[in-house]
Amino acid sequence: MKKKKGLVTRDYKTTLETREEGEAGIIEGRPIVFGEYADIGGMFRETIMPGALDGCDLTDVRLCLNHDTGYVYARSRNNNANSTMQLWTDERGLNIRASLAIGESPKAKDYYSAVSRGDMDKMSFMFAIADEEWDDIDTDYPTRRILKLSTVVEVSAVTFPAYEATSINARNGEALESARLALESAREARKNTLDSAKCNPLELEKARFDFLTKFKREGV
Repeated sequence: MKKKKGLVTRDYKTTLETREEGEAGIIEGRPIVFGEYADIGGMFRETIMPGALDGCDLTDVRLCLNHDTGYVYARSRNNNANSTMQLWTDERGLNIRASLAIGESPKAKDYYSAVSRGDMDKMSFMFAIADEEWDDIDTDYPTRRILKLSTVVEVSAVTFPAYEATSINARNGEALESARLALESAREARKNTLDSAKCNPLELEKARFDFLTKFKREGV
């Protein structure tokens, strides 16, 4: 599966619920949860801060399975009433309500059945970051706080979760590589900033302030 440059996936332990309405199978869940911490491949821990979805581009979001964008089960276009998936945010995160064509599509029926039985009960999402900040970047296990998401393009029911507060989840090698590169970039920027200060105590303190300000404002 190919993903657009800059997009990464993240898995959170959300909650999924199902019910049938005529020929449709309804799935409701929460793919993004604020304030929960997740271990990202043992490299760092991460949390999505309240307000991270403010201004986020949610104009075209797809519902997939394990981030396989080759088949779309439901879709939100501008979150209008005619879309097969609706989105809304609250103080806890992002919520979805998707209508699957279980009477017409065997794949949709299997998807709905797996969630209904509880075989898949976690969620994940594909996103790009607009703003973030790092703490303890010089340690073996720093923390990344995602302050703003620029876009969410896909949500999935998944097999293995990272964020234990979501419902439906999974992480693949490509997502872990993206996380590793983000951490390396933050550490390299920190090193370059400190090296340029040439060990002058006043310059070191200024460099530290500039570094923290940059990553709070711009992210990696």
